[in-house]
Amino acid sequence: MTRAAKKRKLQFERFIQPSLASTLAVQQIREYAFTNGRTTQQTVCVSLTGSNNTIESELSAGSLCAPHTIQDCLDYDDWDEVSPCCDPVVIMDDVLPDKRKRHAAVKRQSFLDETIFLEGRGHEAQRTHCHCGGDGPKYRCRDCFGMEMFCHYCVVDRHKCNPLHTIEEWNGSFFQRIKLKTLGLRIQLGHAPSACCYNPRPSTADDFVVIDINGIHEVGLDFCGCETVQVRYKQLLRARWYPATTTDPQTAATFNVLEHFHLLSYESKISAYEFFHSLARRTDNTGLSPIRDRYSAFMRMVHEWRNLRQLRRGGRGHDPDGIAETKAGELAVLCPACPHPGKNLPSGWENSLPGTRQLTLVNRWLYALFIAIDANFRLKRKAISSDQMDPGLNAGWAYFVEERAYKTYLSERASERQERSTCVSHNAVNMADTKSSRGLAATGIGTVDCARHEFKLPNGVGDLQKGEKYLNMDYLVFSALVGFTVTMLNISYDIACQWSKKLWNRMDCMPTHLHIPHDNMVVRYFVPKFHIAAHVQACQVNFSWNLTKWVGRTDGEAPERGWANANRVASSTKEMGPGTRRDTLDDHFGDWNWKKTTTLGRMLKRRMEEAIKWEQEHCAALYDLEVTVQPALLEEWGLEVRMWEEDNTHPNPFKSKVAPITQAGVRSQLAELEAQELQAGINHSLDIDVSPSVFISSGIELEDMQERLKHDIANLSLHPTDKQREVVIHRTNALQRRIDSWTRYQQLYMPIVSTLRSSADTSVSAPQAALKPQDFPLYLPSAPNHLDCDHRLMEYEWELRWAQAHDALNELRSHLRLCSHMYKFKDKHLRGQAASTRAQNMITGVEAKKDSAADKYRRAHRALESLSSQDSLRPLRREDVRLMGDFAGGRTQGTGTISWIWLVSDGNITSHTENERVQDCVRVEWCKARARAARWSEEVELLAEEMRRVLAFLEWQSNWWCERAVLRPLEKITEQEGLRAYAYRQAALRSAMRNSFQTRWSFMLIDLDLIISSTNG
Repeated sequence: MTRAAKKRKLQFERFIQPSLASTLAVQQIREYAFTNGRTTQQTVCVSLTGSNNTIESELSAGSLCAPHTIQDCLDYDDWDEVSPCCDPVVIMDDVLPDKRKRHAAVKRQSFLDETIFLEGRGHEAQRTHCHCGGDGPKYRCRDCFGMEMFCHYCVVDRHKCNPLHTIEEWNGSFFQRIKLKTLGLRIQLGHAPSACCYNPRPSTADDFVVIDINGIHEVGLDFCGCETVQVRYKQLLRARWYPATTTDPQTAATFNVLEHFHLLSYESKISAYEFFHSLARRTDNTGLSPIRDRYSAFMRMVHEWRNLRQLRRGGRGHDPDGIAETKAGELAVLCPACPHPGKNLPSGWENSLPGTRQLTLVNRWLYALFIAIDANFRLKRKAISSDQMDPGLNAGWAYFVEERAYKTYLSERASERQERSTCVSHNAVNMADTKSSRGLAATGIGTVDCARHEFKLPNGVGDLQKGEKYLNMDYLVFSALVGFTVTMLNISYDIACQWSKKLWNRMDCMPTHLHIPHDNMVVRYFVPKFHIAAHVQACQVNFSWNLTKWVGRTDGEAPERGWANANRVASSTKEMGPGTRRDTLDDHFGDWNWKKTTTLGRMLKRRMEEAIKWEQEHCAALYDLEVTVQPALLEEWGLEVRMWEEDNTHPNPFKSKVAPITQAGVRSQLAELEAQELQAGINHSLDIDVSPSVFISSGIELEDMQERLKHDIANLSLHPTDKQREVVIHRTNALQRRIDSWTRYQQLYMPIVSTLRSSADTSVSAPQAALKPQDFPLYLPSAPNHLDCDHRLMEYEWELRWAQAHDALNELRSHLRLCSHMYKFKDKHLRGQAASTRAQNMITGVEAKKDSAADKYRRAHRALESLSSQDSLRPLRREDVRLMGDFAGGRTQGTGTISWIWLVSDGNITSHTENERVQDCVRVEWCKARARAARWSEEVELLAEEMRRVLAFLEWQSNWWCERAVLRPLEKITEQEGLRAYAYRQAALRSAMRNSFQTRWSFMLIDLDLIISSTNG
């Protein structure tokens, strides 16, 4: 559902006073800046009397960006509303013609001057002695607060605790950068900054480089060599400097710069290359003083830093068994709202609900696991490096599966052929093997996500080698599922209708550690809501999230929302080695999951508010519909729906029972009617070979042939080939011969047409009279001039046109589905000009067929309107030609209306009474209304259970960290304190999040004691 946009909140308002502001009513331009960065302006005439004199004084103060609240200024209720108490203020719509922002030009010069003045010494030039009484100061620090200048001794002494600041020296004309190392500053590790080491050991060749946020620095560094000595890499780490190597380190990066880059890479997806070279340019942006190349070292440190942060957050530093015993998927950030036995499910959940009835399908669905499967072909990797050269650090500990076991499985079954799809929407998917993989080690990745909350699941990610094959996706799905114990599983996949076939047979052929018990598990398969419109009709019913009970308002599109975030790192990860790429993507997926965790409070609250609103609306709509239906019918329809929900092999209640209309069917019915008349001795035929119905049917076919020939001639290039001209000439001649034959029968059945054509021939010149066959007027009974002909011919044409209109709608719907899926396949799977061009040519052909079907319907509709009035078929507008899943006004299937072309009844008017057709339409609409109301009611229940699970999970996780605090025994008190401090901080964080979420949700869940009561698990 798309919510109405909320009004933007004001962040501040800025007053810009024009030069002419001397009158009593001063014209001012108010610029409002919003929190999203946009601004708007309003011209205001303000009387400078009374309380508004404060505004005049503020304006005269000359502040460029003085922040004010609305209440401080003119007591505004909102940016476009004036409070009634502001009588002296008159708002005028005096908008500048060009609507451009007005800047304070008079202040701009002042700002420019101030920035340039800082290039000199300023007031410091008047000082002749340093604060210490020494010689005149000539050094200043660009990073310290203030621009004070100091002598050589003072500047070194003041920077013993800030050895990475940038120092400038006044050379008599301007400031130039100088290193603290050149000034004699030595950095001593292993001791306090003010303490001395009795045995300092300079770094190798006294050449040490430190990478920090403000640049790349060459420093004078001394390691400690006295009796308290630690190995050199530990001395660096305890100074919060990360060494590039453990043996004789000569390069380090500060924790600050690593933390800064780490967070920046999450938010902006900046690469290490871009970040490092921005630091290099900040150090020297002229190239006159070349910067020491430490890019490779920085890449290595970043890679290790990412892994260490994951290990910290996964609690591996607190485990006595250490890093080596990390289990598969243990470093992944889990979804707190998904069911985790032992963490957020009540005790005995698999047997019964707490204090209620035994667990059955009626209540088991609340503990179901929802997963969504998808592939991404943007996150590819070039064929560079290898697993031997770059094995990675995670080894299947987070989201990617363990690589060696995965590749062994793929190589052992590489010869297996995948059965082709039987669904029309997957004709394009069957082309996946044609996808070019030249120069690529991985064409993309497959993932398994939480379908409700968009979390990546542990061990649910793996590389794809060529296309989206079952072989790959099966391994990823079962790798992710082995970490869960559930009794009900809902799986969403855009090819679920085909992939689900023989799934458990394929599992039996997989390694035993991937087998999951499924005998007592209810497993249901779905196609995501955005993708299902491209499937055949049977799939749209059997795999629909909207029509299946116990799923709430899940849409199955969770992976698609995450790709927009992950795709931004594709340009950098495709150049990485295999291990580094997997570790980098693991890290980004972990951050995605953590951000989702922190926003669960807001997200679930918003979803609950929407669910309650729409549940009330759709339940009311269902009630209004049911009061118009007989109770006996409601009971009968309800039984049909319940039987189908239990077993979809029963008749589908969402499908019309009225037989569909086709041109072939109508022709057959008319032929049977003529046969019955002949048996009764009634013969309306004027020719032994062509009956009236055959005559009209042939005329409609000729009309279609004319339109196709017109279209093909119009699409010829300016310089067609001889072969193209030959084909057009042959088709034109064939059409002319058929028209000549048909007009001879027309003279028998519609003799008035001969007179009409004769008068038309005499009214035009000879060249104009020779009409081309595609332009020849056929003068069917529905012609605009309302020919006086046999009423039976008009009835026959009406029947055939009615069928033609429905045939055209069926063709239109089919082409819309196919075209939609081909667009999705092209965007998702195809890269490169050649592949994209071929796909676009195919799409263009389908688009042409879609337009042809729309034109065919419009011709049939015009003919029907000419023959007699009818209400069931509407005029086809351009905006009506849209997919079933495309809703007007940004609405969705649960909240909006679809185009009428998908709602037209295909009932055969000759085989059903009007009452039967109406009753069938009401029945189908009641089934859909019931499904909508049920899904929203389920969503409320499911969200309530998810809120309870989130609170229970955070409580469990807080206790888990408290237990972790004392799990690993250490001899040194200082080391124990660090372990405990980190664990207790993490525990406190989870408790704070739990309290925040509970406070946010409690006001809407007062009646749901299940949520705000103490939780078990």
